[in-house]
Amino acid sequence: MDRTAGENLVTYELRGAVAVIGLNRPEKRNAISDRVVEALASALERAAAEARAGVIRGQGAHFCAGLDLGEHVEKPLIDAIAGSRRWHRVFDMIERGTIPFVSALQGAVVGGGFELAASTHIRVADASAFFGMPEGQRGIFVGGGGSVRIARLIGAARMGDMMLTGRTVTAEKMEAWGGINYVTPEGQSLEKAIELAEATAGNAQMSNYAILNALPRIQDMSSEDGLFMESIMSALTSVTPEAEERLRAFLEKRAKKVMAPRDV
Repeated sequence: MDRTAGENLVTYELRGAVAVIGLNRPEKRNAISDRVVEALASALERAAAEARAGVIRGQGAHFCAGLDLGEHVEKPLIDAIAGSRRWHRVFDMIERGTIPFVSALQGAVVGGGFELAASTHIRVADASAFFGMPEGQRGIFVGGGGSVRIARLIGAARMGDMMLTGRTVTAEKMEAWGGINYVTPEGQSLEKAIELAEATAGNAQMSNYAILNALPRIQDMSSEDGLFMESIMSALTSVTPEAEERLRAFLEKRAKKVMAPRDV
């Protein structure tokens, strides 16, 4: 099934248990406007209701070239603040929602596009992907959560370098920095992202929820508070009917074994 939302600004396709959401402004390298943000919010709400995992992609040659500067330059100060806060809320629907999201990256992953990718739980880039944070050259600052999410992935010093100098980084380098999880040959990031999303969709829902929502919060806690939260979440996940059945299957040797890695 293939449907669209938000005047075709965002595409939506349900592939089994995986919702594939696509930014759909290829003529503008999928630059993000206020209307795109609202269309994305609608697609995310739908995905949470009917899918077990999601993929976010960009239609065309690029994932996303960032903020639509033509719209941003005309905004009054208070509207710019409100717009940034709306990005935060919508991207939180991805990062701290109920289903895992994988991003499929190609071409430009720049500015707000990198911020969007950083809100997903797994990032797959093909060999054509390049990453940039040109805010310093544009006279602006990140507003879509990058100062928190991207800085935590690659470090504030590396992010600051990109913002100050306009440096662009290859997919291979970004993987080494920790900003992405997988690199594929050109044109294969979507296929790999869907494969990974399907794998996460097969997990117990409560386990996925704990990974998405408890793990990042534990990172922000003191060691002692984090260990306490871990104990609570460990107990909660283990007493669900789904966990009990999966544990029983393991004990009865009906579950898949953990195997040595064949490919990264």
